[in-house]
Amino acid sequence: MTTVHAVHGFADDFEAVLDDTSVHRSTIGCVIPAYNEEESIAQVIESLLGQTRVPDVIHVVVNNTSDATVMLASQYAGPHEVVTELGEQFTEVFVHDIGKNPDKKVGALNYGYTLVEGYDYLLGVDGDTVADPKAVEYLEAEATSDTRIGGISAIYSIDDKPIKGALAKFLTTGQRSQFAAFNLHNLLRGRNMAVLGGQFSIFSTHALRDVMKENHQSTPWVKDSEVEDSLLSLQIKSAGYLTKISPFARADVGGMTTLRALDAQQVKWTYGAIELMWPGQRGDTKGQPFHPNLRVRWLEHFDMLMNMFVRVAFITLLAASLSIGAFVFSPWWLIPPAVAIALNTRMAMTMNNRNWRDVVFGLTLVPAEVYMWIRCSHFVRSWTRFLSRKKVDNWAMQAKAERGGGFGHWTPLILAVAVIAAMVAIWMMLPVMVQSTVLWIGWPIVGVVTVLQTLTMFFKLIRRHHGYKV
Repeated sequence: MTTVHAVHGFADDFEAVLDDTSVHRSTIGCVIPAYNEEESIAQVIESLLGQTRVPDVIHVVVNNTSDATVMLASQYAGPHEVVTELGEQFTEVFVHDIGKNPDKKVGALNYGYTLVEGYDYLLGVDGDTVADPKAVEYLEAEATSDTRIGGISAIYSIDDKPIKGALAKFLTTGQRSQFAAFNLHNLLRGRNMAVLGGQFSIFSTHALRDVMKENHQSTPWVKDSEVEDSLLSLQIKSAGYLTKISPFARADVGGMTTLRALDAQQVKWTYGAIELMWPGQRGDTKGQPFHPNLRVRWLEHFDMLMNMFVRVAFITLLAASLSIGAFVFSPWWLIPPAVAIALNTRMAMTMNNRNWRDVVFGLTLVPAEVYMWIRCSHFVRSWTRFLSRKKVDNWAMQAKAERGGGFGHWTPLILAVAVIAAMVAIWMMLPVMVQSTVLWIGWPIVGVVTVLQTLTMFFKLIRRHHGYKV
């Protein structure tokens, strides 16, 4: 049970409260970069004030906003006395409207860092992330237990209860499954977190200072990357610290409820990851293709490439075989989808807050398959944008998409229709002998790749989860 009271009149210098304690405890400064978060900012602040271990100070850094974020956040500004199971605690909420900020979230994070750099830990919280009541307590306990830890991330999911509409619920369920797979993969890798997501992670300020010194930076986060959290995670790891994921701390993040918003977010993430893997793509930021934290990224990209190849090749060869009456059904083709269903269902069962939609998503295969095709479109868009060398502000494009603007997410579908039409035309012009040769070569290749992919899924299916819940 947590009780929160606004109090007035205690020491002007908040640090004096901590100086009076006889036993040293760690200090945590929380930074919330917020951009047009009027729908969620109040709940985010309340969840922090409702923690069993309340941050010692909370700074809401509002930037480039055009809604009521500042007004709503300001209702919580001021000192608070919080009584929890851990005892009486004090915190203070500050709201900073920094106006137009060309560096967007990175600029807001660095502004916040200057306000809490004297604390032991910086807790970064997105303006749409609501944490479980013990999240900060769990993160602090592990961070203080090992000085080698540079940062710890919570386990992320999406609360789908407020989501309305069939499409929005479907996309949210897909994202929940995607988060679950990513979190579980990191938990099973010795809880080594590839990306300390900005949604809800705690950073050692000592580690951040070492990162700044080692990389000759004036701030922890740099604007040279569109995945600022991934880049900082790499730098923390390179500085000799551990980047971990907590098995206990949990937080619900804001999900994307439209195709265009999901496309913009996923393309930004994937594009940014490619830049980190490829040397010298933006400013002076060096690519680090062999960095330990990027192994997961390489694996993700290879898996997506294989997923695309198998699906596209199978459908193409199936249509081609049917067109000349050469298709022969084999029950062996039922094994891959059966293993996929088992794997998706087991993944759903590992989710801490699973619901019936998560289970149906895995059991019926069709929703998961549709979502995989959507992810494939994001993958194609990201690599196409990267290889085109076209300078694009992916942050701005995501903001535009979340406001309902832009139609770029339809580009892969339009291209797919054009490619299919061209392939059909070419296929119909080929002699029967050539068509048969193509099928004779194509099916074995698809078969071998499918077998390897099925074996990979099977090993994931039988792998022990050691009791982890995501």
